[in-house]
This record gives sequence, C-alpha cells and structure tokens, in this order.
Amino acid sequence: MKHRTVGVILLLVLTILEAPRAGDPQPSRRVPTIGVLYGGFPRSEAQRWPSSLWPAMHELGWVEGQNLTVERRYAEGRDERLPVLAAELVQLPVDVILAWGPREARAAKAASVTIPVVFMSAGDPVRAGLVASLAHPGGNITGLSIVSPELSAKRLELLTEAAPGISRVAVLTNADVNYLLPELTHAAQGLGVTLYPLNVPAVDQFDHALTAMQTARAEALLVLSAPLFSQQVRRVVELAATSRLPTLYPFSYFVAAGGLMSYGPSQSDMNRRIATYVDKILKGAKPAELPVEQPIKFDLVINLKTAKALGLTMPPMLLFQAEEVMQ
Repeated sequence: MKHRTVGVILLLVLTILEAPRAGDPQPSRRVPTIGVLYGGFPRSEAQRWPSSLWPAMHELGWVEGQNLTVERRYAEGRDERLPVLAAELVQLPVDVILAWGPREARAAKAASVTIPVVFMSAGDPVRAGLVASLAHPGGNITGLSIVSPELSAKRLELLTEAAPGISRVAVLTNADVNYLLPELTHAAQGLGVTLYPLNVPAVDQFDHALTAMQTARAEALLVLSAPLFSQQVRRVVELAATSRLPTLYPFSYFVAAGGLMSYGPSQSDMNRRIATYVDKILKGAKPAELPVEQPIKFDLVINLKTAKALGLTMPPMLLFQAEEVMQ
C-alpha cells in the first residue's frame, strides 16, 4: 500500500514538472497559405482596384500577415504562363488556390487533384468542364458562376433606357461567351432591337471590331463577360470611347476605368461569398461538398462624367436604380 502511495505521488510530481509554465514558449500553430492566380492583371493594375475580398476574410477571422499567408501570381495577360504559375503555387505548397476566372481555374485544377481550388467567377462552369454539376461539383474545385437567366434581357433593357430609340446594338463577344447569344437574341426581339455580334478572339482584333461597328451603323454597344475583355479593361473602354457609343459592361471595374455603365453580379457580394468558401475549406470542408453558387444580387453602376462626354442625359429612374453613381 505504501509503495502504491509513493508511486502516485511521484506521478503527480512528474506531471506538474512536465506541464508548460506561463512563461514557456508555446508550440506555434501552422499558418495556412492561400494562393491567388490572376491571368490578366499586372500586379500594378490589380492593385488599382482594391478588392472587398480581404476585408470579408478579416470579418471571418482571417488576417493576412497574422494568421494567414497569401501568395499571388500574375500571368499579366499571357495565358500560356498560367500552368507554370499554378504549378508554383502547388509546389509551395498552398492550402487553397483562388482562381480569378475559368482559365485560371483550369490551370489550377490541372496542377493538382488534391489542393482545393475556388474559382472567383466563371460563366458556366459545367460547360467549361470545371465541375460535374452546380449542385455536386465533384473533385477538388468549386466557386461562383456569374450566369443568371434574367441577366441578358435586363442588360439590353437598361441599355435601351439609357439611350432611348436605339435599334442597332453591337455585341462584343468571342468563343468563350458565344453560348449567351441565343438568349440575348431572344431578349432583343422582345425589345425591338437588332444585334450585331462582333467576334474578338484576341487583343489584336479590337481595331477590327471598331471598323465592324461603324459598318453596321451600331447605335450602342454591349460587352459580354469574356475573360479576354476583363483582362483588357482599358483597351475595351478605349474602344467604346473611340466609337462614341453608349456602352454597357458586365462588371463595375469597367465603369471605374471610364466606361458608361455596368450591370452584373455585385462584386462585394461575390467576394463575401468567396471568403465564405475559403473559410469553410480552411476549417476542413471539401470542395466537392460545396455547391457552385449563382448570383443573387446585381448592381447597376453609372459614370455620369462619361455620360456627359457622350451627350447623354441619364433618366432619373435609371439613376434611382443605380447602386453607385460615379461623378
């Protein structure tokens, strides 16, 4: 009995001695790393448009430089570099890859079948071969779609409100988004508008598009959400300015660069939802179990300075609908 008591006392003493003291350094927890893959923007250009993604991550408890590391890679418009940059992120390694659009997502998916990939915006991710279905993505990839059934009709409707009486609308498009044309054509018929699709597959084709607009005697321009156009924001806005046509764009950063107006998924809402994806994945969720979400909030943004330069007076009702009016 005495031996047993001594043994218990020794065990308690050893436990106390082994317990960490208040002043002892505690083992540090590993800081997760996010890899961000941009195809189009140079670093300097991307930094001109502050993203609401990182404040949204902050709200969820993730702060870059404290409990989160972010590795950014920029292809600067050279899509052939995307596989190399994606491979760099995989080799680091990172815990999640944020892919700006479908091209970045394809490169990231090809680089790893295990590291989770979240695409920040993809037109039709099923059509693009990124996921098996919206409800059940499968594999290691998920994210946000920017396609909504009502979007095309609403954009055309807003364009006709901004420039009443137009009947000939040029449409900047290419193979990445041509699948939107049938729905757009149907919407145009209901509005009494004739569409003139202008195919722009590469940067060196923008000048040809300008000539085609003049030949078609277009009265307004609609820019579709092709990755190329998002990579060439300033070039597209310059094209519209040169043509002097009222132009509606898919995203607000075109308007921030001098475009007339945009109507599309709310960038701040999309970034908050992307942050939620990343938060869930960092806490153990699998991309295959996170359905691809479609846009639920849309923003109209208008640039009054550009409207004045075009000699347009924006209808009060249109200004009332706008989420943001830039002076």
